[in-house]
Amino acid sequence: VQLQASGGGLVQAGGSLRLSCAASGRTISTYTIGWFRQAPGKERDFVAAITWRGDLTSYVDSVKGRFTISRDNAKNTAHLQMNSLKSEDTAVYYCAASTGGDMRGAGTYDYWGQGTQVTVSS
Repeated sequence: VQLQASGGGLVQAGGSLRLSCAASGRTISTYTIGWFRQAPGKERDFVAAITWRGDLTSYVDSVKGRFTISRDNAKNTAHLQMNSLKSEDTAVYYCAASTGGDMRGAGTYDYWGQGTQVTVSS
């Protein structure tokens, strides 16, 4: 599975961005999809995840109520809608695919996209 993350950019605090994760090579309909982010000098952290049927989602506390993860298995894509962005959301965002396990753990994920930069100016 090849994953391509896109949709990042520069936005003012309080603004919104919608990240997309496009998969190729095989269907991701049986994979859990996760989003992670990595700020300069920091570790890669969990942001959000959604199970393959879309019936269960998980978010890190700092983004609850602001970010929404979704997926469209028919289009082999997933999205992360980010609203009310804050300067602390600035990071490179990665999408990843997992066949199972702890959906919040980076080690669970088998495939990773290349990342898209999100910069929030205050």
